[in-house]
Amino acid sequence: MKKKLVDLAIIGAGPAGLAAALEARTAGVEDLLIIERDERIGGILNQCIHTGFGLRLYGEEMSGPEYIGRFIRECERLRVPVSLNTMVTELGGGRTLCAVGYEGKMVEIKTQAIILAMGCRERTRESILLPGTRPAGIFTAGTAQRLLNIEGVMPGKEIVIVGSGDIGLIMARRLTLEGAHVKAVVEIMPHPGGITRNIVQCLQDFDIPLHLRHIISEIRGRQRVTGVTAVEVNEEGNAIPGTEKDFVCDTVLVSAGLIPENELSRMAGIEIDPLTNGPVIDQEMRTSVQGIYACGDVAYVHNLVDWVTMEAQAAGRAAVAQVMGTEKPASKVVDVIPGEGVNNVAPQKLTLSDRPLTGGIAVRVKAIRRNVRAQVHDENGELLHSVKKRIVKPAEIFDIELEDLNLGGADKITISISDGESKR
Repeated sequence: MKKKLVDLAIIGAGPAGLAAALEARTAGVEDLLIIERDERIGGILNQCIHTGFGLRLYGEEMSGPEYIGRFIRECERLRVPVSLNTMVTELGGGRTLCAVGYEGKMVEIKTQAIILAMGCRERTRESILLPGTRPAGIFTAGTAQRLLNIEGVMPGKEIVIVGSGDIGLIMARRLTLEGAHVKAVVEIMPHPGGITRNIVQCLQDFDIPLHLRHIISEIRGRQRVTGVTAVEVNEEGNAIPGTEKDFVCDTVLVSAGLIPENELSRMAGIEIDPLTNGPVIDQEMRTSVQGIYACGDVAYVHNLVDWVTMEAQAAGRAAVAQVMGTEKPASKVVDVIPGEGVNNVAPQKLTLSDRPLTGGIAVRVKAIRRNVRAQVHDENGELLHSVKKRIVKPAEIFDIELEDLNLGGADKITISISDGESKR
């Protein structure tokens, strides 16, 4: 097996991997390598031809290819090395990885630092237990997006979408514009899974029905999908008899959420947060294993790629400090705990040193609530910070700025939602 030494290895050439690599290269790390299993760099943004990217970071609205194109051109200008069609098969806690396809061979790469930027994958029909036959015409929303936007192939004409994640909502609009008929979007939860902007622009603007508290109870068809049955469910998730709705369709798209790609993280012995399904990280994207960092959707599922970019840049800076031996010693580590009304938070730890805290804590709530306060308490119940929110939704992450927190001597902080009215 061929052996190679690099200062910094970055796994994944999507928006997170490219942003981290550029930050590291700009800071002076010359000996780095991006490893990408696909045949091109850019990740999922290559197929996201809709607009809505770059508003927070650049103050302008761009399509996915336009957004990632900036990073690709900068990587080319700085001659950042990328190994395409290369799969990392093993990752050890000692910052050693094995990859297949590097220069056509299997290679063992020893590094001083590793940045994980593998992104996430979609839940499939099998993972959400959709009942019925197994005909052609069942796709994940992301697969349909690639077929249409990259390959130029229409997945079908009469569409039912299962789940209301952002990719499914965007594909509802995209397919409608291409002449397909989207019969319905079926969502098991009492609230949509996508952000409000996509609900309005992709469903309401095109009069596409959204059926909340519904599941697909049957998929019909032998060679090809011929129809589905949706049924309303109660609060316990059980079907309500007599509420069945039949839809004639030739295609079913599954948009039931994303799962961070963390097989390599587990292989390296990195602590995983069961609430985010990603590594436990601190504000500089450090994982529980020294010298390994995680950023982008591999850490937790983001709403906006702008946030991915900013966190990836933080990971790049932290990796540079590891490589150059300038990392500041930690004076203390503070645990961040989700409290009442909060589903998950990231980062899950704050590493304190002589530098001021920067960035934010991403908070995802359990239910839609109006006129609430997001509150931060220490382990003794003392209020450290409070901010009013007009509305919070499970589909939309909000940030608590670290610059606003005065941690004092806290060893643990809890973030909770209080004094609001719940909306089901």
